[in-house]
Amino acid sequence: MPLVRVGARRQVTIPKEIIEQLGIKPGDYVEVTHRDHQVIIVPAEDAWFWSREWQEKEREADEEIKAGRVKRFKNVEELIKDLNS
Repeated sequence: MPLVRVGARRQVTIPKEIIEQLGIKPGDYVEVTHRDHQVIIVPAEDAWFWSREWQEKEREADEEIKAGRVKRFKNVEELIKDLNS
């Protein structure tokens, strides 16, 4: 089991072999919790949705919908035609 040190800003570097095994990439989110005196780090599959940036865009989209600034299409062909016009 690799031993890592907690940095001055409470940062921990996850060893390369563990990162590779879990498929975590720079910029990915992880969920961090604790249980029975252990720290548990789990890759978060949908954490991007809860990021500040994404939630801001969600609020903007909700405002656009409430204001009626949306288009509705009967089918995909109508949508594509509108996108190409």
